[in-house]
Amino acid sequence: MVSQHVFYQLVLLGLLWLFLMLHVMWPSDRPVPAPRLPQPGPPPRKRSKEPKPFAGLPRQPHCDACAQALETPTLPPPPVPPPKLTSTRGRRRHIDTSHHFCPDPHCAYGGWLGRGNISSNGHPSRGPWRQLHCSRCGSYFLETHGTLLHGKRVSVDLIVHVIGCLAEGLGIRGTARVFEVDPNTVLQWLVEATDQLRAFSRYFLHDLHVRQVQLDELYAVLSALKDGKVNEAEAIECLSRSPQWVWVAMDPESKLVLALDVGERTLAMAQRVVHQVAQVLAPDCAPLFLTDGFRA
Repeated sequence: MVSQHVFYQLVLLGLLWLFLMLHVMWPSDRPVPAPRLPQPGPPPRKRSKEPKPFAGLPRQPHCDACAQALETPTLPPPPVPPPKLTSTRGRRRHIDTSHHFCPDPHCAYGGWLGRGNISSNGHPSRGPWRQLHCSRCGSYFLETHGTLLHGKRVSVDLIVHVIGCLAEGLGIRGTARVFEVDPNTVLQWLVEATDQLRAFSRYFLHDLHVRQVQLDELYAVLSALKDGKVNEAEAIECLSRSPQWVWVAMDPESKLVLALDVGERTLAMAQRVVHQVAQVLAPDCAPLFLTDGFRA
């Protein structure tokens, strides 16, 4: 049996626990905090009903050439052509010299066509080419000045046929054997013709309208491998050490070559070729571009 002393202590502890629970759970008269009123927000912004001019679509250049073209300052206006000269002395001219210009860079009429300052002066030393005279600066020059035929003592037909064979894919040594010309001479004519053809392309290839553009690239060493100049091992070694690719963009309908470049097979080179194509197309021309599996 439990003693009375222990029983009284348990009762006392129970009463104390009961009083504590009633004190905690009994509702008190604490002041209830007043509800906070919502603060008024900023007034809504009034939209202007006035129309704003269209600033244009954002344009981000896709390659270094485009970025450089955008950063290039505006070119000054073209120079004013000099006044046209009319000769009142001597007999009337029968030789058309409107397609020739004075090559002297210090002449005021230098580089200008059809200004009346060029006249024909016959064939010096009974040569095949005419001598022209600039009445403004008094200089004399042959009509072949600045061309591939200037200073050549061979016939024009020989030079034309040699360049034609090279354009058809015949090698330099093979062309030299066919026409009995030194290979170094053929190489020199090819280098000179390259500058002339590049200037010809810049003059004629502009504002073109085409419907399709085919882009492709191939190893530049394949032609040498096909001709037997290098074997397969040398070709593979050359490609692994310095791979060079020929990039071509052409119109498949007219077979017109729009761009031709040599370089590595990289994204920057692909952008460079596309930029060259864009330079020769008309501003309103958007052709269909066809490429191989190269993603760039």
